[in-house]
Amino acid sequence: MPYCLNCRRELVGDEDPPSICHACRAAMIAQSQLRNAAPARRSLVVAGSPVTAGIIGVNALVYVAMVVTGVSPFAPNIADLLKWGADSGIQTLTTQPWRILTSNYVHIGLLHIVLNMWCLWNLGALAERIFDRWTYFLTYTVCGIAGSIASLWWHPAGVGAGASGAIFGMAGALISALYLGHLPVHPQAMKSTLKSLLSFAGYNLFFGTVVPGIDNSAHIGGLTSGLILGAVLARSLTFPPDERNSWLNWVFIAAALVLLLAFRLVRLVTTRGPIGTG
Repeated sequence: MPYCLNCRRELVGDEDPPSICHACRAAMIAQSQLRNAAPARRSLVVAGSPVTAGIIGVNALVYVAMVVTGVSPFAPNIADLLKWGADSGIQTLTTQPWRILTSNYVHIGLLHIVLNMWCLWNLGALAERIFDRWTYFLTYTVCGIAGSIASLWWHPAGVGAGASGAIFGMAGALISALYLGHLPVHPQAMKSTLKSLLSFAGYNLFFGTVVPGIDNSAHIGGLTSGLILGAVLARSLTFPPDERNSWLNWVFIAAALVLLLAFRLVRLVTTRGPIGTG
């Protein structure tokens, strides 16, 4: 059975080059990016990210479809947002719980989607190399739903939309996974990457606090769930494939049960709140 020449982990069989595993290749790419990029946040950009590109594509398609059907490209109204799947306690906590997912793909105007997708590209490109693609997508989805549930808890009568809960979640998952995952990354490269991620989270949380209309509850919910999920996933990053897949199955089953419980608990509280962008 072939093993990675760097960390000695068993190879899955689809690594390219075939002698280096996904995690080690991600570490090497991250180090290269850190050496060659000037702004700290640019170190998170890694080429070739089909899952990230796919998520961005779905968000873009939803936005284009909204505009084509007559929704304002810059300032959509509440009725239009709700029509396209935005989150609202009045509907979500009663007969339309699917909004906790669809709201992550609905954006409140051009500036909103451009900023969110730019952040997603920077974070997602690295996340897609640290985690396998399926784990990355499930982590993104879990964190987005967690952000929606947190938003409902904070202002269940309000209306919210946007991908930033999921994006903050990916930042949290990367922070935990990189710090706890024992990946073969040079200490200086690890320190620089973690600094970039912490700066991203801190700056955007502060920005969400001082700018009206930004739903920081979704950000905090996504970030918190990402930190927890990343910490749980970190131990599996260097597992053999079969053991890693078994562990991941249990992790995401548990995550789904926690989200279900959280959603049911939020139904017990109802407050009125303003429209917010996630």
